[in-house]
Amino acid sequence: MNSPPSPTPIPTVTVDRKISIDAYRGMVMFLMLAEMLRLDRLAEHFPNVKFFQWIQFHTTHVAWEGCSLHDLIQPGFTFLVGVAMPFSIASRIKRGGSTKSMLLHAAWRSVALVLLGIVLRSLAYDQTNYTFDDTLTQIGLGYFFVFLIALAPRWVHYASAAAILILFWVAFSISPAPPADFDYPAVGVPTDWPHHYEGFASRWNKNSNLSWRFDVWFMNLFPRPEPFTHADGGYATLSFFPTMATMIFGLIAGLWLKEPLDLKARWIRFGGAIVFGFAIAFLLQWTGICPNVKRIWTPTFALFSGAWCMTWLFALHLICDVGRWQGWTFPFVVIGANSILIYVMSWTLEEPIHEFLHRHFGEGLFEVFGRSYSGGLIGAATMAIMFAVLLWLYRKRVFIKI
Repeated sequence: MNSPPSPTPIPTVTVDRKISIDAYRGMVMFLMLAEMLRLDRLAEHFPNVKFFQWIQFHTTHVAWEGCSLHDLIQPGFTFLVGVAMPFSIASRIKRGGSTKSMLLHAAWRSVALVLLGIVLRSLAYDQTNYTFDDTLTQIGLGYFFVFLIALAPRWVHYASAAAILILFWVAFSISPAPPADFDYPAVGVPTDWPHHYEGFASRWNKNSNLSWRFDVWFMNLFPRPEPFTHADGGYATLSFFPTMATMIFGLIAGLWLKEPLDLKARWIRFGGAIVFGFAIAFLLQWTGICPNVKRIWTPTFALFSGAWCMTWLFALHLICDVGRWQGWTFPFVVIGANSILIYVMSWTLEEPIHEFLHRHFGEGLFEVFGRSYSGGLIGAATMAIMFAVLLWLYRKRVFIKI
């Protein structure tokens, strides 16, 4: 009697996961956590050491115009939201997800991000602090619209990014400039602040621009302990419009990584985008048509930071995906695997962990090199504890997502 034929083995589907994306996400979150190390204070202790002055610049936000490494954290996180979209959409379609179900999930994600951002920004207040300039709220306000764009034909991606930036610039350019006698101290800006612009560019001055005027109206629609007059940092709600362009840049980059392109084609696409972004950004800044300001996310900043994000991602693609040098990325992959969780942890657990460490180990342990460095040491210990939690979750394959 003949034995029945053995069943045909089911082929294993290999997912071409881009370690570059995971590493990039982790690196961005690490830079955010690195604030705990208080590296910017080294310049105060060693004022004559230029290297520490350089460290201080890149571990703090610039006052207004310009960009430091620290200023690229929010654009990097936003950019990566767009990069992940093509992979997420393909995965949902493969699992049988319909367009309706994907749109409902995108809407839920938008609302959840906005609410989470508001909740985190309210922790230090006695009532809800309605503010919409947090990283999560900015992404949430634009996420659903970018998701719609992601489902559209490819030309819509490019046209949408261009239209958003051009129209946002036009809105500012036709808005009235602050009068010569504008009361800057009333909105938290010194009269002699050295970062004021004159002439046409004054339309982008801190707390006297179009986005600020919108917030003076919009923010006072919500219950507040006192009327809203300005945001101390100059941040604004309407920045979510150019933030959408940053997400679209990420969407475009994600599609280039997902497509079966050869390396030469990827070099041409990424290289062209990087050169174009930097060139236009420098031209706009040099001519004074539009300054490079992160805090109100000017079109110039969207292009400049977008070019840096493209550079960063493509460099990691060459190193990790093409060159297969991946071992060094493990700590960043662990951090990036729970990016939303570590963002929340950084807002909610830093002080409790500090108290825990002081209570059980004493302040003397962290002052072994002097009180000036105790903040950095306790920050490093706090980061180590948070990383241990993330590592445990990673090994248990527990990932918190929205």
